[in-house]
Amino acid sequence: MPQLDKVLPRLEAGTASQIVLETDAPIRCITPSGLLQVSTQVLTQSQVLALVSEMATPEDRPAIVAADGIKFMYTWNGKQWLVQQEPDPDRLRIRIRQWADRPSAGTPAPEPTPLRKREEDAPFGPFASNEEAKDALERLLRMQVSRGAADLHLRVGEPPIFRMGGDLLRFEDEQPLSNESITAMMRSIMPEKNKREYDQQWDTDFAHEIEGVCRFRVNVLRDRHGVASVTRTIASNTVTVDEMGITPEVQALCHLTKGLVLVTGPTGSGKSTTLCALVDLINRTRSDHIIAIEDPIEFVHKSKKCLITQRQVGVHTQSFKSALRAALREDPDIILVGELRDLETIAIALETAETGHLVFGTLHTSTAASTINRIVDQFPADRQDQIRIMLAESLKGVISQTLCKKVGGGRVAAREILLVNKAVSALIREGKTVQIPNIIQTQKKLGMETLNDALLNLVKSKTIDPEEAYTKAVERKEMGGKLRALGYNIDGVAGEE
Repeated sequence: MPQLDKVLPRLEAGTASQIVLETDAPIRCITPSGLLQVSTQVLTQSQVLALVSEMATPEDRPAIVAADGIKFMYTWNGKQWLVQQEPDPDRLRIRIRQWADRPSAGTPAPEPTPLRKREEDAPFGPFASNEEAKDALERLLRMQVSRGAADLHLRVGEPPIFRMGGDLLRFEDEQPLSNESITAMMRSIMPEKNKREYDQQWDTDFAHEIEGVCRFRVNVLRDRHGVASVTRTIASNTVTVDEMGITPEVQALCHLTKGLVLVTGPTGSGKSTTLCALVDLINRTRSDHIIAIEDPIEFVHKSKKCLITQRQVGVHTQSFKSALRAALREDPDIILVGELRDLETIAIALETAETGHLVFGTLHTSTAASTINRIVDQFPADRQDQIRIMLAESLKGVISQTLCKKVGGGRVAAREILLVNKAVSALIREGKTVQIPNIIQTQKKLGMETLNDALLNLVKSKTIDPEEAYTKAVERKEMGGKLRALGYNIDGVAGEE
């Protein structure tokens, strides 16, 4: 359900005549006594566009993607509502009003205003040169940043597709892309090493930066139609623990001198951003040597109180395991491993954490208990008891997170937090990880929290909808019961399971 459906009853009842959405302001209504604020959150441009896109049909969305010439009709409660952008060079402003409230009520609904084409907007291929292909791609990347899109998808037979507010929106005003066009655009920014890797393995990852605009993480692959790509926006500046809403108990892990701290979650859940905030905290508060091994380098850290060495796999080192092994001879205090992706890398990380270094790493797991099981299961059966003992001694914390759509646009992380104490160490050593959720549940005063409780708290604070909490929960039956106990009706969502 579009978030603004909760505000439209004010217009229908006659207590307000228009809804006003604009950047750097909360949601407001025009009432007889003036502007009335109906939300507390100040909206960014991407959040305004996300709110509007929820109401739009696929035909209306090209203008929303471009934030230019937005004008369409929305049907709610049997009535039509005009959603229209106001011309303003300084900010995005959109007004919503009931169409029947217009002076000539019988006037037919307006046709959506087509996306205005600019003369400098060159078509996406064929390209006469490598530079022309690069210019076309970087035009899209600049649009991605200016519209607040998280990702840009390029697919053969499709127009450019942006992920905005968690939804995929096609840039319908552009022609479908060809295999030759996408290939030319990708190879125009692809390092030589990645060109060779793509030619041999048919997929590759690398970073790209537009000076003064943003850094991007690029994945190029092949599918049944030909070449394809996904380009993710990376924030230009490092983020802080306060901006990320990271609790003091998790921040305390940054002050350890040794041990293993894991940040886990599915792809695109914000693991790299959380790690960036933790590294930034260390960089500002400690005087140590941090070695970061990444593939590719996403957030660029400048040395503050710490000395920071960032190495990219495939550019500055051959592999995670070789860089991690070499790091022990490079006078490290803290080591960040972008991904614990194989047995040998995990083994070296565990040994490093045991021998007086603080190690941060990531895994693609959804809960703390499944993280521990994933690590143990990487090893042969005859080594698993030994690995459990090593984990019990070295593991200090697991932060498992998932991203949720916020009410009013944007996304927020829900985090399960496991802080390893003697009780948790004993469960890991004895292979009783199934009991870890119970420990987390009963040790809330220490800063631990289950994913379901984190989601529930976001619902209570009206940060996310109950339907979103239910779909993102790992233990959905339990979550459904808790939501119903609070008076929320999720039968429509639960019925789909």
